Amino acid sequence: MLTTKHVLLVLITISLGHVASAAEDIAKKSNCMACHAVDKKAIGPSFNDIGRKYQGAPQALEYLAKKTVEGSIGVWGAIPMPPSKAAKPDDIKAVIAWILLKSELPQP
Repeated sequence: MLTTKHVLLVLITISLGHVASAAEDIAKKSNCMACHAVDKKAIGPSFNDIGRKYQGAPQALEYLAKKTVEGSIGVWGAIPMPPSKAAKPDDIKAVIAWILLKSELPQP
């Protein structure tokens, strides 16, 4: 028997799937995927590793957005991350929010 809890879980799962798809599309269009991958290290750390590192950190969204806009060096090694010129600030925050949210969800 389908309970209200089951229906809500299905709806949340569908909604998160749409959010993930939209955020990943933004990441691709903004050239993030030239250096990052979702689940493995590329030139830069994976989105999953970033999410795990900053999971639960106060002000993580703002901190990571600033690092993305301005660029950074030394946080993940010697390879610098250039400033993001291709993405709008709201799009950057949407991708980072998705990365942080992913780290808090149970992984299959």
